[in-house]
Amino acid sequence: MRVTLLGTGDTTGTPTVGCNCETCAAARERGVERTRFSVHVENERTGEALLVDASPDFRYQFLRDEVALPDAAVVTHVHFDHLDGLGNVYRLLDDLDVYAADETDPLTGESVAETVADDYHYLDPVTVYPTTPFETVETCGFDVTLVPVDHPPLLCYGLAVEDPETGAKLSITGDTSYDVPADSREALADPDLLLADAIVPAHLCDYHPAGGRHADADGVPRTFGTKHMTREGALALADDLDASETRLVHLAHYYPVEEAFAEPLAVDGEEHVL
Repeated sequence: MRVTLLGTGDTTGTPTVGCNCETCAAARERGVERTRFSVHVENERTGEALLVDASPDFRYQFLRDEVALPDAAVVTHVHFDHLDGLGNVYRLLDDLDVYAADETDPLTGESVAETVADDYHYLDPVTVYPTTPFETVETCGFDVTLVPVDHPPLLCYGLAVEDPETGAKLSITGDTSYDVPADSREALADPDLLLADAIVPAHLCDYHPAGGRHADADGVPRTFGTKHMTREGALALADDLDASETRLVHLAHYYPVEEAFAEPLAVDGEEHVL
């Protein structure tokens, strides 16, 4: 299993358009990027590739990192930075199986699968497969399991991707607070690689209108506001899941420059072979 981090940034990415903060300036100077979130998972045994979330930066990411076009995709939720790149399959692919959860979201009145199917009804290559959380599906030679996480007000999902032949396991938290349900934690546990949402460091909770949540014994918030983990929360979850390796993703340019490029914060283009 070869995992390429196509996009490791949040909604605006780093550098952010029109921003001259120290972190964005340093990213430009270093020649590093955090485009909108997306992960490419290649099965080197079968020659197939799975795409996790379709970033609006799809075209640029695939050209930059020279990875194979996907044979299937998973959409974790319907925020634009995880979904709107799906239109890029037009004229590129003859068919693309898209897996998305089948639970009805009380806010939208639709499941993620229904929203994807409705929004991209005009794309003949896209076939949406409504997928029940915790029920494993087989695609690209992998066992893929969607699990509910906590990203109010929308339903959102993390996932585990396992190679049944080699035993390699990738877990992705999806966009979530630290309040990941126990059964989802069990499904995500013991990964060789964990990609964990860590939008900002905990000390920036002081500047969020909702503050921080899910504080540890020392009072350090593990959730920024209501729907993303802090760096500290993501690392605590990694410990809870007993991850062999952890990379922090969905990162905002609000990280102070002296913290923004420290380990284990990921940048675009990283490759991990499991």
